[in-house]
Amino acid sequence: MKFSINRDELLPVLQTVSGVVDRRQTLPILSNVLLNIEEKSLKITATDMEVELIVEVTAEFNLTGALTLPAKKLLDICRALPQKAKLDFEIKKERVLIKSGKSRFTLASLPSQEYPFIEIIEKTTNFKIKQEKLETLLENTQFAMAQQDVRYYLNGLLLEITENKIKAVATDGHRLAVDETQIQSQTEKLVQIIVPRKGITELMRILQNGDSEIEIQVSTNHIRIIKEKTCFTSKLIDGRFPDYERVIPELSETPVLANREELRNSLTRASILSNEKYRGVRIVFDSNSLKALAHNPEQEEAEEELEVNYSGIEIEIGFNVSYLLDTLTIIKSENVKLSILNPNSSCLLLPEDDSNCQYVVMPMRL
Repeated sequence: MKFSINRDELLPVLQTVSGVVDRRQTLPILSNVLLNIEEKSLKITATDMEVELIVEVTAEFNLTGALTLPAKKLLDICRALPQKAKLDFEIKKERVLIKSGKSRFTLASLPSQEYPFIEIIEKTTNFKIKQEKLETLLENTQFAMAQQDVRYYLNGLLLEITENKIKAVATDGHRLAVDETQIQSQTEKLVQIIVPRKGITELMRILQNGDSEIEIQVSTNHIRIIKEKTCFTSKLIDGRFPDYERVIPELSETPVLANREELRNSLTRASILSNEKYRGVRIVFDSNSLKALAHNPEQEEAEEELEVNYSGIEIEIGFNVSYLLDTLTIIKSENVKLSILNPNSSCLLLPEDDSNCQYVVMPMRL
């Protein structure tokens, strides 16, 4: 079997699917991509058995067939070739010869029929959403997911789907991020699923740049997202997400209103002299004033004072400054509300212009 394709058509697809390829080498074939050739299209598939990504390229081949090739090597070859280069593929038993100009590459191939697929047996929920809305929803929450936590259900992002809205929730036990957006789904009951961290990471890459309408299919064990010529599938985490609503404190009668960028800059400067391991910073709220105080084992100290809008009692409380900075980076409004009920309560952060986003940061002892 012989076929040809332009390097500029193949390279973007390989870059898109490369993040899914299994780097742990659990099965040799998982380090390969599957090239499925049809008469007028080429479908490239990558999977690690947890996440699967299929991207279609429109091109004239006038033949059908399938082969697998090492993903990283094929990607590196395409990157190294000049723009508009033509790649000629020729399959010779367990080897594939790739010719481009005066370059020759022979790659090992594994049987395409052994390439695994993720099968979705039944669908429980099906709806459509604008790509930009889903990207914003995930971007506003995914940073709070846990990394390699023994509570495996925290190493992912909760999606709550009802008839008219979808809510995203992420927490690592120290902070919480919640956002929601309107949809029209075909479900009459609440559907809760947990998408693993890798699935969310790859999904964020796919959703960049564009505002087409995408279709989301949810089953008992999988989520599938279809966007134009891209089909993304991820297994779900089997576990019960904690009752996050109990963690969200009530809004204080006297919240602090601060300029988001000024507050972020002040905390960034104070954090320079915080303990490198614990990143603790003391925050003091007083009449129209916010102070950030940091010190470290070398007895070095930093103090930042910021003018804010606050008329409540004086409160002094400690936080991991990294969690506050992460949240202030994600929030895009000019001003931010900070609500603290007492010196032992969590801090509720709200964008001034979007009541759907809620962020909670737990206090820490200093």
